[in-house]
Amino acid sequence: MSSKQREIIETLKVKPIIVVEEEIRLSIDFMKAYLKKHPFLKSLVLGISGGQDSTLVGKLAQLTVDELNKEIGEEQYVFIAVSLPYGVQFDEAERQDALHFINPSQRVTINIKESVDASARALAEAGITLSDFAKGNEKARERMKAQYSIAAMHNGVVLGTDHAAEAVTGFYTKYGDGGVDLTPIFRLNKRQGKQLLKQLGCPEHLYLKTPTADLEEDRPALPDEVALGVTYEEIDDYLEGKMVSKEAQEKIEGFYNRSKHKRFMPITVFDDFWK
Repeated sequence: MSSKQREIIETLKVKPIIVVEEEIRLSIDFMKAYLKKHPFLKSLVLGISGGQDSTLVGKLAQLTVDELNKEIGEEQYVFIAVSLPYGVQFDEAERQDALHFINPSQRVTINIKESVDASARALAEAGITLSDFAKGNEKARERMKAQYSIAAMHNGVVLGTDHAAEAVTGFYTKYGDGGVDLTPIFRLNKRQGKQLLKQLGCPEHLYLKTPTADLEEDRPALPDEVALGVTYEEIDDYLEGKMVSKEAQEKIEGFYNRSKHKRFMPITVFDDFWK
């Protein structure tokens, strides 16, 4: 194992082997402890896409509030599952399957198309025409804005789905899906997330589906692995300290170096990052 690979694994806290039940317990206890430490918080908020990561975090969030409510003997805490389509989502049926599996306390649907398109028009009127890629980031940020508005009105905390395979590549939008309060599955890679969902009784088709961010209109439902040019199997192997091809290693480490800014709060003159 190279020193760079070891550095990345240590930074992202990935274990080569996990005990699934312990990882489920760790994520739930993490969210419970945060809510207990801040008594004014009464809800957990998360956008549900129908993909593996939001399905997992959503289920863990619902288990968290269920346990808290049982402990206090009343329904004080809620998990709010938010659907945030841009127009009509291509895999809406799978999102509904995910919601059925999660069985959230509350459901909210907000179609972001009108607000995203209005923002794109306003920018165009100012002479700034968004590329398809930039508009995709606009969608991600609009979704996060909506979640924070919901959290503000329900004394809530916004959850994120960031995990090690996503963090190492920087495959998320800064201040979009990367702008959250808590990341309960930080430390797990993609295959480990699948293991947790299997243990939780998730329908197999939800965690075996092809991962896609589905943000670009010119390339709808573009698989993550196509966009990245490296497979999640290779990324997970790398994060577990296994040997991968030289090409995969160079891509993963290149993504990690280029996306470093996403893993920091705004940089100040006192930080070493800019020097």
